[in-house]
Amino acid sequence: MVEDQLIARGIRDPRVIQAFLKVPRHQFVEEGLWPKAYGDHALPIGHGQTISQPYMVALMTESLGLLGGEKVLEIGTGSGYQAAVLAELAGRVFTIERMSALATRAKEILDGLGYQNIIVRVSDGSTGWREFAPFDRIIVTAGAPEVPRSLLDQLAEGGALVIPVGDRVGQHLVRIHRAEGQDRHEEICLCAFVPLVGREGWADPEKPPPEA
Repeated sequence: MVEDQLIARGIRDPRVIQAFLKVPRHQFVEEGLWPKAYGDHALPIGHGQTISQPYMVALMTESLGLLGGEKVLEIGTGSGYQAAVLAELAGRVFTIERMSALATRAKEILDGLGYQNIIVRVSDGSTGWREFAPFDRIIVTAGAPEVPRSLLDQLAEGGALVIPVGDRVGQHLVRIHRAEGQDRHEEICLCAFVPLVGREGWADPEKPPPEA
């Protein structure tokens, strides 16, 4: 996986490569999917959610520019795989998942693998986690209609935010770097993520809108 899907496609950060060599991706999917765990594709994890393609996880991780010791906010815990990769590279990882069943399972896996620098919360990730802000890095693993204002407000000076922005079908992966109070936006590539559902994301299709 690392040689054919990451290095061959341009992932260069040696720390990112080492993290992918260390984190056992198969542990984050059901046992029946273990033979496919290291393939070049996303996999279902239940509740209409997926574990992202390894290359996309690596690209987003590398785009954060982690040097070690950073406080990172992840929106969309999902399987927990991205959080584990981040935990290998940063100081502390705060990760939010809106579905309690996924959050519980991810925490069990992460605890079982011995990660002690990851805090999992069940909440609306689109509004961030103000209690622990500001964050040196923020990564969003779901597609948003626009960059949530709350996440920008919680980004530290000198920090970076990586997020897919677009419609429910496809998005552009965007990196926002904050320097001297100014935010510089950069488009990285096209991508397709599940929708970011929440107050500053997409409305939950399973819930009716509030009455006027």
